[in-house]
Amino acid sequence: MTRNRAKEIKARTPRTVVRVLRDRDAGLYLSGVVVSGFGTSALWLASGVWVKDLTGSDGLAALCLLAMWAPTLAGPMLGTIADRTRRKPLLIGVNLLLAALLLTLFTVDSPDGVWLLYAVLFVYGAAGVVHDAAESALVATAVDRSLLGDFNGLRMTATEGMKLLAPLAGAGVYAAYGGPGVALLDAVTFVLATALYACLRVREDKPGPPAGSRRHQTAEGARRLWSHSALRPLVLAGGATMLCAGLSGALTYAVVDALGHSPAYAGVLYAAQGAGSVAVGLLSGPGLRRLGARRFAACGIALTAGAVAVRAVPSDPVALASGVAIGAGLPAVLIATLTAVQRETPGPLLGRVTATANTLVFTPNVVGLALGAALVGPVGHRLVLVAVGGALLATAARLFQSPASAERTASRSPSDANPA
Repeated sequence: MTRNRAKEIKARTPRTVVRVLRDRDAGLYLSGVVVSGFGTSALWLASGVWVKDLTGSDGLAALCLLAMWAPTLAGPMLGTIADRTRRKPLLIGVNLLLAALLLTLFTVDSPDGVWLLYAVLFVYGAAGVVHDAAESALVATAVDRSLLGDFNGLRMTATEGMKLLAPLAGAGVYAAYGGPGVALLDAVTFVLATALYACLRVREDKPGPPAGSRRHQTAEGARRLWSHSALRPLVLAGGATMLCAGLSGALTYAVVDALGHSPAYAGVLYAAQGAGSVAVGLLSGPGLRRLGARRFAACGIALTAGAVAVRAVPSDPVALASGVAIGAGLPAVLIATLTAVQRETPGPLLGRVTATANTLVFTPNVVGLALGAALVGPVGHRLVLVAVGGALLATAARLFQSPASAERTASRSPSDANPA
């Protein structure tokens, strides 16, 4: 990139960000993301601590995360819900459902009630899949297409910003009022988000009657992704990247131990990563316009590859710098994929395609966490980190190929869309 072009992108960044924030509906969406994201991040931390305090079991505490993640596997099926009804009323209904559901956790005060917490977290995760699919589809309708990359970047900035603040707030509320206090906090955030979504000025046509069987409708999202020459490589690269991110994330405490710090130092590394993610969100719109989805994602993956590999070096400055770099690089493929899905998918299919893409991209992260936990003992974290860095570099190299080259090495899709 030339120096003049870099200056141009830097100058355009504030203007495009201001354009997004001045858009009434985009501003309301982002406010809803901030509010509900705050409560979700607080509950994510507190639920595991809550179960640990009630049962004394680390294994049962870890099941909280599994309960929230498991519904992602049903993304293709849950996404059909977002295509069968108007998205704005659906978002409002999901938020009110979760607000009411969280209040049932006031009865959890002994090990016998832990099952209810797991059940609520499972429904919470399933509702989150539907919510994300409906929100993505509605955003694609309400926000100018030229600003979708900027909006998704700001959404990433807002989400990661909440991850820096909310766990501390959740820990404070838990220490003062216990698990029910955190559940009430999260319920209030959903009520506030409901009010914000109710203020949206979006006109939606009533969806037509579903075509084909329920199985056929569910599979449509996967068929669309696989047949689309622009979306398929991004989704595959996203899944591979998140698999590697899970592997790397599972080694965090081994990295901290090699640095000679207590486990609490992991919070410092996570904060550095969050800071990188906040920064890249502001630059994603211009980056997507300048590089295109494939190359923007590839640059982010390549940056993540180098940052993951150098975590093997036992140095505090290197560890902090790599945390910032991972935080800046990792979201690139996520933002690029979501933006491409919104731009390249017809409205009636967008809920299913979004949910299917999220399943294919985020589920490998859980697999990577399990693999990393299994490998860190017998293999050691340094060798695994270097190997993961190499795998990420290969993933980036695949995306760096020109679209014509990629099409020669993959089956030619019948899609009518142009490569990103």
